[in-house]
Amino acid sequence: MYQTLSIERQERVATIWMDRPDVFNAFDEQLIADLGAACAELDADASVRVVVLAGRGKHFSAGADLNWMKRASAFTEEENRADARKFARMLRALSGMSKPTVARVQGAALGGGTGLAAACDMAVASSDATFATSEVKFGIIPAVISPYVLRAIGPRHALRYFQSGERFSAQRALAMGLVTEVCERDQLDTTIAQLIEPLIVGAPLAQKAAKDLIAAVDGHPINDDISEETAQRIARQRATSEAKDGIAAFLEKRTPAWLL
Repeated sequence: MYQTLSIERQERVATIWMDRPDVFNAFDEQLIADLGAACAELDADASVRVVVLAGRGKHFSAGADLNWMKRASAFTEEENRADARKFARMLRALSGMSKPTVARVQGAALGGGTGLAAACDMAVASSDATFATSEVKFGIIPAVISPYVLRAIGPRHALRYFQSGERFSAQRALAMGLVTEVCERDQLDTTIAQLIEPLIVGAPLAQKAAKDLIAAVDGHPINDDISEETAQRIARQRATSEAKDGIAAFLEKRTPAWLL
């Protein structure tokens, strides 16, 4: 079904493997299309509780494929808009998934590779991983990935790295909030499994509601409007069959329905 990636399923976890190791999983039109389609497929699959985004080979993703960039440089402005919109839609599909997403990062995560890691809810990086928003070195800007990178590292750090294009380490990424965990490369899968274990236990509709809550509340002042928004959201959630079952399961010391 997919030309540039494969999907590996293990119990309730699905891993999207970008599979262009010969070009360090750099993305082009096809990989963008495949990633968007894979996100849609897995988001619609109720048997999948967590999605991991990974890259085959030594590197997570070196960003944009140079041949794709060369083609884009010859595009008209309107053609460039259409091309960029496809990339933007794919990142929104990844970021907007209704279930937890984890980036598995090793080696280089450059340009759009940093954007992919930022678009996931969480990211685990090997200690030798490196990141960069390197677009300025090519005379362009990290426009499409900016909402996700800004959400992760904030505007102050973005002002430095968007303008310098310099690489930064996994430890620096951890300190800025881009990365959730750092470990040795041979411990990536173990560390991700430990991160996933409590995610599997959470109620799926509540997890989606939690993601929506963060998007609705973040950046807003604490005032009457935001207080009413939060009250409305918890009231709606309490009324769901999932919440009723979850509370009853806790009181009755039984397993909730979503774990059966």
